[in-house]
This record gives sequence, structure tokens and C-alpha cells, in this order.
Amino acid sequence: MKHKYVVVDLETTGNSPARGDRIIQVGAVCIENGEIVSRFSSFVQPGIAIPPFIEQLTGITDDMVEDAPFFEEIAPSLLQMLDGAYFVAHNVSFDYSFLQGELENAGYMPLSMPLLDTVELSRILLHDADGYQLNQLADHLGISHTNPHQADSDAEVTAELLQHLLSKLGQLPLVALQRLQPVLRKLQSSTEQIVSELIAEKSNIISDDSGYDFYRQLVLKKVHRDLNNDEERDTGELSALSLREKLKQHMSQFEVRESQKKMMETVEEALENHQHAMIEAGTGVGKSLGYLIPGVLHSIRTGRPFVVSTHTVQLQQQILDRDVPILQKIMPFPFHAAVLKGRSHYLCLRKFEHSLQDDLDDNYDTNLTKAQILVWLTETEHGDVEELNLSSGGRLFWQQVRSDANSCLGHRCPWFSRCFYHRKRRQAQSADLVITNHAMLFTDLKADSQLLPAYKEAVVDEAHHLEEVVSDHFGTQTDYFAFHRLLERLGTTDSSQAAARLSQLADLLEIPRSSDVFSDWNEKMADLKQELDDMFRLLKLYVLNGAKASAPDTGKVFIRYSREETESRNFAPVLEMFDRCSSMIRDLLKRLQKISKAVADKDDHLNFQQKGFMADLAGLRSDLEEEMSSLSHLLYSPLHDEVYWMEADIRGARHAVWLYAKPVEIDDILADEFFAKKKSVILTSATISVRNSFRYMIDRLGLADFGPVTSQLPSPFRYDRQVRLMIPSDLPLISECDAKTFTSMISRSLFEIAKVTKGRMLVLFTSYEMLKETHTAFKQLMDEDEFMLIAQGIDSGSRARLTKNFKKFDHAILFGTSSFWEGIDIPGDSLTCLCIVRLPFSPPDNPVTNARSEKIRAAGGNPFYDLSLPQAIIRFKQGFGRLVRSQSDYGAVFVFDRRITETRYGRSFLSSLPKLPVDVRPLGELTEELDRWLMQKEEE
Repeated sequence: MKHKYVVVDLETTGNSPARGDRIIQVGAVCIENGEIVSRFSSFVQPGIAIPPFIEQLTGITDDMVEDAPFFEEIAPSLLQMLDGAYFVAHNVSFDYSFLQGELENAGYMPLSMPLLDTVELSRILLHDADGYQLNQLADHLGISHTNPHQADSDAEVTAELLQHLLSKLGQLPLVALQRLQPVLRKLQSSTEQIVSELIAEKSNIISDDSGYDFYRQLVLKKVHRDLNNDEERDTGELSALSLREKLKQHMSQFEVRESQKKMMETVEEALENHQHAMIEAGTGVGKSLGYLIPGVLHSIRTGRPFVVSTHTVQLQQQILDRDVPILQKIMPFPFHAAVLKGRSHYLCLRKFEHSLQDDLDDNYDTNLTKAQILVWLTETEHGDVEELNLSSGGRLFWQQVRSDANSCLGHRCPWFSRCFYHRKRRQAQSADLVITNHAMLFTDLKADSQLLPAYKEAVVDEAHHLEEVVSDHFGTQTDYFAFHRLLERLGTTDSSQAAARLSQLADLLEIPRSSDVFSDWNEKMADLKQELDDMFRLLKLYVLNGAKASAPDTGKVFIRYSREETESRNFAPVLEMFDRCSSMIRDLLKRLQKISKAVADKDDHLNFQQKGFMADLAGLRSDLEEEMSSLSHLLYSPLHDEVYWMEADIRGARHAVWLYAKPVEIDDILADEFFAKKKSVILTSATISVRNSFRYMIDRLGLADFGPVTSQLPSPFRYDRQVRLMIPSDLPLISECDAKTFTSMISRSLFEIAKVTKGRMLVLFTSYEMLKETHTAFKQLMDEDEFMLIAQGIDSGSRARLTKNFKKFDHAILFGTSSFWEGIDIPGDSLTCLCIVRLPFSPPDNPVTNARSEKIRAAGGNPFYDLSLPQAIIRFKQGFGRLVRSQSDYGAVFVFDRRITETRYGRSFLSSLPKLPVDVRPLGELTEELDRWLMQKEEE
């Protein structure tokens, strides 16, 4: 495959040559026969001033281009280089169209050549990259990138990236390339041309494809057979502590931690004595090994699986990748661990195979995602969507091809033996250790324990999230868009969706009177959509007219409602519309059932694809029935032990309204359905006590009648030496001034602290609105390049991506809210200062909090002290824990909320922290003391 590729990168004064923007630098790299053979680079005189933003981004100034050639002077050299080549760029549409514009202005004929976009190719071939910006891909592949946003450097890096991508493409097996070819035809790049030549080359050679599993014209990575646990394993005199001693031999940096030893003893005793336990293990205790070692040992002794449930996918993966290999080294005999997530995480190979038959779908994101998955299948053993970096459009396509119970063919599916989900379930059934997540744990509970292997012992890590997860899982919700998506999938008889395909299949099988079923289908579908639209529009008006509260930072308003409201005269029009919708949906479902039954009677005449379609249709019918059942419950059957509310997006579509129901309390659910049915459940977290007591969590989670063992294990970190808690005494409370004044003072305070710490700050907010305003005010205070500001919701990217960017830059400040209060890990010099702007109390008008407060008040309790305060303390402890992640970390925690020292309840926050120095003084004195202390720490 001998091609000439010219990789081009342009730096420009803006985005549009039509609006007068011009090129200021060109970089080009020529690749032939897989090698870089020549380079071209030149600044370009644009004839206009370079905007300050472009100067800051690229480092290219007016002085640097003052004596540079004009574009028409370098155009001949560039065109000669491009002759007979593929035009390659990172986001090729920009560079190619901009160059076309400049050539046209210079009087040249337009270019006509095949294009390659390295963004598109990277998305297809590098499914595990964090992101697809050039610097992210360079980091991912270990390519040196010395001058980002300068054309010569960017072109060089893009050329190295292209070499890697073409090499990887060439290594794909023949069948995978054949499957890719028709999909690539619908994308932007001319990759299909290259793949055609690769197919021709590979058709004439015998290659080593032993690492692949070829089945039904798809190529999967070959995986080992599922293992079993039939071997005898004598645990003898083994104990958790004796195994812990072996850690020293296998972990060069293993530290003796008394708290970890105590945790192992507590877990071991709880498991042996069939007791539930609640263990708070401070940061640095090593709690994962603290429960894994005794848990796995107990599993091997009893022959029952030991289940570990985490709240986050990241911790699940960390246990599998970091902790399980350590256990396998110290165990004197093999044991088996398996990860099991909800089935929507896994690809359904039958559905994906079927999607490849659809040649009519020209949606770009759909076809790009098909190409991604085809390549990913040659590498993945798990089929888990978490391994893929999908676009938003790609995630929509995933909904069509993910595994789900309603459309599963089970043993009748030819993919069953290779099914990712069922393989994971088989592995879990024979595993000693099953690692799952809270969502799956309680999905299993709702499904009468049919998903996870039968277990009696479990650890629930990150247990402070348990109430929220259980409340979600035993609640109900729906919205207009849920119905819209289902009806779109059902479609009309003149579409390519389910109804049309069923009609065609019925005709093919000559099913009597099928034409009667579909004769007025499109009219009925249109009427139903209109009725649903009207009903949800009316619901939105109902919310907007009755709303007394707003959901902070979301642009939504909401109202709570009860059976009395739904039975009132004002609500009657909604219920009348629901009854009509319900009747219409029942009619359509009855028609589908009638044809489906007739098709099922001719099962012998159906091929595999047709049987798969009928399974998917049955799943679609079931999904629609479930959605109607949810809406019926939400509108007709409000119960007294649940809280009901509706939310409407003020700025959203006319039918943008969501309905929710959640249990007010979950203690009885957990007590009866979970704790009473298990021998031993260990609940653990770094933040599960309040004021050194477990009473709040024991009551909230329904453990009061079980007498759980409790243990509070301190962190090995020396907080008294590693951390200073600083509370400025001269900052106002937000109630003492207007929001603008408060934001201005917060911004100035953060700026003064940042000058001392040289950035390296994490600032935690309780409101996105305040974060946004503070970010704007802070930018106005600083010089252009003084600090790198990274802000959640302002800078794009996930929490993990923003955190990674924060670590990469010197003098960086990270502004975060919501999810940034926990789960981010920034050890070392990247983080020296944590600022907590306000104590993290939940909004009192949150529907669930409000309903729980009412129940506490009715029982004679105090909602603030019994609910709001404990919740805020746990959240505060989570935020505080972001600063010190290792024994060598040090830094200051600033709290800008004077309530922590000036109110009686504020002392509860302080008493829940480890013992450490607390300094309350005016900000100026605190920054002077911080400067002195940091210099001292740096000298130690």
C-alpha cells in the first residue's frame, strides 16, 4: 500500500476566510512508503493584525510575521508538495476548506484530492483514548509535542499519529476490513479507498489470525474458556493477618498500617459471626485490601461468593486492576474474580450484527460508531461500553445495540456462547469474588436475586451513597422523551422502523388480514403523538403555574404533588388525556400482538434475522407497556410513603417535563429485603460517621434492629503536620450582603491565596451559578497567563478529563461543584490548597429532602439536626478528603463560610475532622502565615 500523504496544519487569524481571516503559519509533512520524506514550514504575512486571542493561543505575534512571505508566494511550493497526495489533517474539513479559500483568493484552481481526517481515524482505531484533541492523542501514544498550536509542531505530531493509525489499520484481519469497508464509505475520510487496497493485499497472503475468533462474518478477540472452581483448596490455618504479612514480600512500598490490620480483624470476625458491620476507614488506611483479603478467604472456606459493591465504575476497575493481582500473588492457591455490571453496559452481538445489514442509514454518528465497534471487537474481552469513548450520537446508537432482558433470545441465540453479558454472568456464577456496583446490587434485589450468584456475604464500599441509590432504584420516573424515543423506534409503515418491517414480514408470510391491522396505522400513530404532546405540554403548564421552588443551576422548576392534587378538578384534563393516550397505546399494542402471534405460528419459516427482529419487537412492546405503567402510577396512584414531583425545564421544549416518585424512607426496604436476607454485610466508607457516631447512618439505612459492629479507623496521615485549616474572619456571610458583593469578595480572596500557592488550588462550590460568576470575576483580576483556570461546566469534558488537565498545567486552579466534592484523586504537588466556599447543605426545597423533613417533624424530630446537618457534614468530610491523598502531601484548607466557627452547629463540622490546627484570622494574616508555612514545608 504505497501512498503519498501530506499532513497539513494551519494557524489562522480566525475561522473563516470568507470573513477576512487569513493564514499566519503553514506546516506540512510528507509521508511516502510509511516514512517521513520531507517537511515544509513557513510563517505567512496575513496583511491584518493577529487578534490577541490567537496570539495567546499560538504564541505567534505580529512581529513574527512582519517579514514573512504572503500566501501567494508560498502557494506554488505547497501545491507541488500536495500533488498526487492524500490531504491529511487533524479535523480535515477546517484546514482543507481554509486552504481552498486562500487558494481561491490567490487565483488558483480549487484542490481535488482524497482526504484523511486523523480525528475520525483516531475515533475508529483508538477507542480507549481519553479524548481526541491532538495533545490528548500525543499523550496517549507517547508522542512528544513541544509547541502545541504552532503549525510545524502540530503537523509533525499529526504525521506521527497518522503513521501509527495506518499501521494499526493494516494489522486488522481481512474479515474485519471487509466488514469495515461499507461503513467507511459513509464517513468523511477517504479511508475506504485505503481499506480496499489492504483487502486486495491480504486476500493474497496467509496471515496469523490465531488471536481472533471468526464467527458469522464478525471478528472477535479470542478469549480463554470460562474457568471453574473444582480444585481443592485447603485454607488450613490461614488468616487474613497471616496473608497480610505476605504483602511485604510482594509490595516494595507496603506500609504497616495498624488501621488496616484492625479492619481485617473486624471484617473477619463479622463474617465468621454472621454480623453486619459499619466501618469508617480514613483516607490511606488501604480499605480495599482490608476487606478483600478476609472476604476472599471466607469465600473459599464457605464455597459461597463474596460480593463487593462500589458506587463508581472507577473503583470497580481499580479493585480489578490493582488489588486483585496483589491478592492472587499472596494466596497460596488460585481464586477467581469477576466483574459484573448491569446488562446495558454490554454489547448485544445479535443486535449489532443486525445493525450492519442496514445499508440505508446514512447518519454520520451511527456509522462512525459502527466502525469503532468493529475495530473494538477485535480487542475487547468484556464488550463493556465503558471501554469506548463514544460521541453523544454514538451513545444514542448504543441504546439500539446494547444488551437488554426484554429482547434476549437466550440459548436460542447463535451468539449465546459468545455473549458478553452471559459470559460475565457465567464467570460470576463460578467466581469466589464478584465485583459489582450499587446499581446492579439493587437491580438484582428488585429482580428477586436472579442476576447475581446466590450470595450471603457482601461489602458495600462508598456506602454513604447507599440511601440515594436505593431511593432511585425503588422509585419511578418518566418523561415525554422516553415515550418519543419508543414511538420513533416503532415508526410508521412508510419508514424503516419496526412497524414497517413487521408489515413487510407479514406480507412475506402471507398472514391473513395483516393489511387491516396496518391500514390506518400511520394516522393512529400521528394521533397518539399529538395526544402525548398535548398532555405533556399541559403538564408543563401545570408545573410552571404551580411551581414554588426551583432546582438550583439546572434551569428547572418543580412542584410536589399528592393523591389529593391528582384527584382535584384542576388535574382532571391531564387524566382525561392520559386515558386517551392509554387507550391508543393499548390499541397499537393489541395490533402488534395479533400480528406477532401469527408470525410466531410460522416460526419454522423464519430465518435468524427475522427471529431476532421479532425478539426486538417483543422487547419494544414490553418497554412501551412498562413506560405506560410508570406514567399510570405517577398520575393515578400516588402513595403516602412516596414523594411525588414534576420538574419542567423553563427554557426547554414545550413538553420538557419529567415526573418522579421515590420512597420517602428506605430503611424498611433495606432492613427487610437486604440485611435480613444476608448473613453479613460490611458497609464501609471514608465518610460514614457524623460527630464520631454511626447513629445517623445506622438509622437511615435500617440497621438499628441488627446491632451492627461499628469501627472507626483513623487515617495514618499526620493531619496535624500535613494540613492547616484556615477560616478568614473578615469575609461576609452570603446572608449579610448581595450575591454580587459576595462573589466579588470570594474572587478577590481566592486571587490573594492563589498568589501564595502559585495556583495548585481546588475550589469547591455548592452552586454552579456562583462558580460561573466567581470564575468570570477571577479572570478579570489576573494577568493573561498568570493562572490556568479550569472550570466544571465552562470547560468541556468529564470530571476525569478536567482533573487530568488540571494536573498537566502549572499554576492551575480547578473550579468544581457537585461531583467534584468526592472521587477525584490529585496527589503530590499538583494540589496545595483546597477552598470550600460554603458549607454543603442540600437545598431545603429539594423534593425528597423536603418530604423526609416533614416525616421527621411529624415524628417529633428536628429536620435540621436529624437530616440536613448530618448530610452536610458527610459531604464536607468528602470535600476535605480531596487535599491529602498520601503521607507526603501537605496543604491548606480554606473555609469561606464563617458559620463553621460562629454557630453552635458549626462545631459539628470541625469535630468530624481529624485533629489539626485551626486558624481563624483576617485573610491577609492567613495568607502571610500560609506563605511562611509552605516555605517551611518545602524546605523539610
